[in-house]
Amino acid sequence: MRAPLLFWCLGASVLGFALMGIDKRRARRDGRRIPERRLFAVALLGGTPGAILGMYAFRHKTRHWYFKWGLPGLLLAQAGILWFCWAYGAEPL
Repeated sequence: MRAPLLFWCLGASVLGFALMGIDKRRARRDGRRIPERRLFAVALLGGTPGAILGMYAFRHKTRHWYFKWGLPGLLLAQAGILWFCWAYGAEPL
């Protein structure tokens, strides 16, 4: 069960990173933006590491407190849940 979960998180992280870059590009060109709710949804579904990397790589959403503190908090919560599941023998998902 760990390999599919790892691939899921990797894919979601790549998507989160890409969405941050796409949204930054659209912000510079006055294009149609990606809703913040969608960025958080991808992070919530396992793409938090990629979203954080994209946030700082593209210098995007770094002034918003809910991204600056919310994404690392979400990552800590997800890591805690995974640790709890593996430490006590429960399979996540």
